[in-house]
Amino acid sequence: MEYVIIGNGVAGTTAAAAIRKNDPSGTIRMITDEAQPFYSRIRLMEYLSGEVDPAKLQIKKDAWYAENRIDLILNDRVTGIAPAEREVATASGKKFRYDRLLLATGADSFLPPITGAGKPGVFTLRNIRDAEAIKQYAAGKKKALLIGGGLLGLEVGNSLRKAGLEVSVAEFFPRLLPRQTDPACAELLKGRLEQMGFIFYLGVKSKEIAGEAAAQGLILEDGRRIDTDLVIVSAGVRPSLELAKKAGIKVDKGIAVNDRLETDIPGIYAAGDAVEHRGLVYGIWPAAEQQGEIAGTDMAGGSAEYHGTTFSNQLKVVGIDLLAVGDLDPDGKLESFVDMNREVGTYRKLVLKDNTIAGVLLFGSLEGRGKLLKAVEQKTDVSGIKEQLARFDLSGL
Repeated sequence: MEYVIIGNGVAGTTAAAAIRKNDPSGTIRMITDEAQPFYSRIRLMEYLSGEVDPAKLQIKKDAWYAENRIDLILNDRVTGIAPAEREVATASGKKFRYDRLLLATGADSFLPPITGAGKPGVFTLRNIRDAEAIKQYAAGKKKALLIGGGLLGLEVGNSLRKAGLEVSVAEFFPRLLPRQTDPACAELLKGRLEQMGFIFYLGVKSKEIAGEAAAQGLILEDGRRIDTDLVIVSAGVRPSLELAKKAGIKVDKGIAVNDRLETDIPGIYAAGDAVEHRGLVYGIWPAAEQQGEIAGTDMAGGSAEYHGTTFSNQLKVVGIDLLAVGDLDPDGKLESFVDMNREVGTYRKLVLKDNTIAGVLLFGSLEGRGKLLKAVEQKTDVSGIKEQLARFDLSGL
């Protein structure tokens, strides 16, 4: 059996391990346009701030690929898939046959149509090449501006702050992390980050990136200008679908897959940030890992099924603990228990639905994280311990 995996991220690497576990003798080829093997995108922030060198980012060492007999092809890009011939072609002119194919193509940074976005000094951050470019350009600079106040934007901003730059954030929404907080928690978070030196412009629209030869500022729709030496656009990501489309594979918001992570073309599977499963595109590490495991198992003859992943996000900024899981009910439509301590700077919220914990928001302290995550994932019936939960007594879980 010949397996080809397009992509060397968490989904592709996990799938390769699952294939090898279930098929000791098959040929596994993994093709990526990256220059180095599977590394932690999460830790790119540490590289940006100068806290870690690139070699330390690598997750699977070279020996792992050798031990598992995985033919890893770096610095090459798959340009086409021919399902009828069961063959893929690469930019270097090579062709590889497959019996089973996995698309683990991930996602690309979204660059909104802002005037001047193509100027030097404007960046997105998705891979190590992006991080290297930002790091080099930022050397000797004084001010950085983030367009987008989401998780990635705040983490990138914190890395640049630690590298010595003054960091401003322009966010379209009226509060930070609208998908991971409610208004009260967002206000606490904003205050903490401002104490660290962040400058925020909330509820604003970006009109134009100013500057003659390079980015020198951002002009807002209301006419204000924010001066800067570089701009990083953090406006989310979009599933990478071009290869799938060209091959005639069904796509919508992502590459459409069934519960076995197989596409509408037999023998072709997909996993990770490019995938749409039951109408959802997850775009989070735990989902990519689970999907890779299941796709790899089924590609090698197993019968595993994927039934979704609980949405959870954690802000990775030193000195700030924030965990958001499931439905946070920012509009207050569901039953919820809230405990906020402004003096200490903590906020806890449990959202209940159908006698289960549907959402968890923890800020300032992650105490009880394990129990709460387990309760959400297992849909634990909490109808008998609501009074305890209202006091944030988790002993009944």
